[in-house]
Amino acid sequence: MANRKPLIDEAGEVRELDADDLALFRPAEEVLPVSLSTKLGVRGPQKAPTKERVTIRLSADVVARFRATGNGWQTRIDAALKEWLRTHSPD
Repeated sequence: MANRKPLIDEAGEVRELDADDLALFRPAEEVLPVSLSTKLGVRGPQKAPTKERVTIRLSADVVARFRATGNGWQTRIDAALKEWLRTHSPD
């Protein structure tokens, strides 16, 4: 450890990591505090059925308006389509 090159020089610039640096890396679960490890834990089972990943082409204005509503905009599109299906037949 005493022979390691400093990561930051006098000007505050961080140097590029080399193979010797990477050899010292350890898995995150060995070095993270337990409190953080539990927050970063494995994702549990979903509460609702898994959604299906699809590709769909929507009008640019529709996407822009939903995106403007912030995080969760795709979920709101899903809800809008479900609402439409309640009152319309897709046939």
